Amino acid sequence: MTLDPSYLEYPYRRAGMDHALYPYSNLITRPPVAWPEGKSVAIWPVISLEWFPMVPSDTPFRAPGHMQTAYPDYRHYTAREYGTRIGLYRLLDAFEAVGAKVSVACNGAIAERYPAIIEALQAGGHEIIAHSTDMNGTIASGLSEDAERALIAGSLDALEKASGVRPRGWLSIARSQSFATPRLLTEAGVDYMCDWVNDELPYRMTTEAGEIVNIPLNHELSDRQIINVQQQSVDSYAQQMRDAYGWLASEAAAQGGRMLPMHLTPYIMGLPYRIDAFERLVRWLAEQPGTWFATGSEVLDAWSANR
Repeated sequence: MTLDPSYLEYPYRRAGMDHALYPYSNLITRPPVAWPEGKSVAIWPVISLEWFPMVPSDTPFRAPGHMQTAYPDYRHYTAREYGTRIGLYRLLDAFEAVGAKVSVACNGAIAERYPAIIEALQAGGHEIIAHSTDMNGTIASGLSEDAERALIAGSLDALEKASGVRPRGWLSIARSQSFATPRLLTEAGVDYMCDWVNDELPYRMTTEAGEIVNIPLNHELSDRQIINVQQQSVDSYAQQMRDAYGWLASEAAAQGGRMLPMHLTPYIMGLPYRIDAFERLVRWLAEQPGTWFATGSEVLDAWSANR
């Protein structure tokens, strides 16, 4: 049996990553990055604040963490709503205790359903970045370009209406994109996205609509991956974060500034039997002399100043 020739026809095939958004670059061969006040490790906390509709959509795919049992799935719905009622505020308290500002990736539906949350984030000086419309607003190449453009605009518009500030950053659900996403985000005026995880420092992409920066939001160190998927303890999570900080700080001493993302889920990390270990971790990080807690916009601006 011979292979159908059409099987090898792929319109995006090219050298490297099958795109022309950026050239290959090795981290250790780039000019060193200098963070403000001579700090060595930028710690970038990102809290995902999500609203899961009671009925999940499987088009183009079902978001991780979505409803799982027959409608109405109050068990999983209320477990996730715990994050907006309790978990978020515990996480904010942990960061505010050390004077740290964070990025909060919000669904547009959060702004529409929970305006008090937006007010609390603004009162604390935290950054709001766009995280689609709700957890049915997934992106993949099966989504039409018009639908994706409308989804991006709907998320940005809802957050701007509630906060008075148009988000500079974007995080896709499950970090999933189509081939058009970087260009559509650039067209929408977004300065940075967090979806591509192939690096540990920001890097610039060039699209047909202009430039956009990707700030990699590491997936393997997220609380969802370590605690929910790998079923490890919060103490194991905290130790891995300390280990990562130690390694990055040692690299920074010889090669320039490094970045450590903290991707957090309020209904996972904000539980009463985990938050104490998390607070201890945040205090430990704050005590390290090279730590710079920063929002995504602050990371972007400081990194851009090096260029």
